[in-house]
Amino acid sequence: MSSPSPSPPRLPIGPNQPWLAPLAGFSDLPFRLLCREMGCAAACTEMISAKGLLYHSSGTWDLLRTCSQDHPLVVQLFGAEAEVIAEAVSGLKEMGFSFFDLNAGCPVKKVVKTGAGAALLHHPPHLCKVLSAMVDVAGPGRVGVKLRSGVTSGTEVLSWIQGLDSLGLGWVSLHPRTVRQGYAGRADWQVLDAVSRKMQLPVLASGDLISARDGLHCMQSTQAGGLMFARGALADPGIFAAYLKALKDGEEHSREEKDALVRTLRTARRHIELTREHGRGDHELLRMRTIIPRYMRGFPGVKHVRQRVVACRTWSELVSYLDQVEMQSAQDLQRPSNIPHT
Repeated sequence: MSSPSPSPPRLPIGPNQPWLAPLAGFSDLPFRLLCREMGCAAACTEMISAKGLLYHSSGTWDLLRTCSQDHPLVVQLFGAEAEVIAEAVSGLKEMGFSFFDLNAGCPVKKVVKTGAGAALLHHPPHLCKVLSAMVDVAGPGRVGVKLRSGVTSGTEVLSWIQGLDSLGLGWVSLHPRTVRQGYAGRADWQVLDAVSRKMQLPVLASGDLISARDGLHCMQSTQAGGLMFARGALADPGIFAAYLKALKDGEEHSREEKDALVRTLRTARRHIELTREHGRGDHELLRMRTIIPRYMRGFPGVKHVRQRVVACRTWSELVSYLDQVEMQSAQDLQRPSNIPHT
């Protein structure tokens, strides 16, 4: 594992500095590097177990792989015990990591049942205790927290959120859904706006930011200090560049279908290149066989190619299937619009 740079820059936070959110199973080193090339200003690791770090779990350490281009980087931790998380932060700090985030928003049962993730929202005083312990080790401005808007009510967070301003945190990110909602329904940007107005700390928006238009609308309609893309980045890492252009111009620009397809395939190829360069050898091919089909969504006539992708055995075979998609799509786009695709 490459060592992080000894003196990473201060975290960029602002409407024109979009972040990549922690994405379990996806925001690994190659994907973070890809998003950075697209305009991502800061990135988070996948959610990492504090206990897993202390028990030296090999899978946990894999999530910390980084390199000199992968900065600024925020390590997101989950856990329920202040002492355990503080010890994990101390170890990470000795390794050279500088920025840390506590997950207090994950609603997944296997996380919540341990008292971690969104379970911390049941006891705000204990959540503050955990965060204070992290700040004591990491230093002021080096710790953030990911929140939901409440357990059962989307306004619960408003009753105690201002208490976070005095803990020495650097930022708060809010997914304005309740724990009970999970990922159903819609993110409530009115709650996001209300929280942002209450806080002295910058509040980063999260949730339902699927397109550049969503990001632009969120920044225009709330007082959020910035945003982080999650599912939107999974669907298209180019969302960072598209959002920054929309923010600059005040509107999102539509793209020609042909240009969009070319850009998507270029992104997929670059993702493969970065994975081969920074991944763990051919083991990564198994993961990319499930990731590349995401890039093919919306392409006409590629169902059979997607089926072959998930069964390919070599990198060259995987790239050849992208060539087939490009050729098939070019042919389909040249057909008269009144002739149905087959």
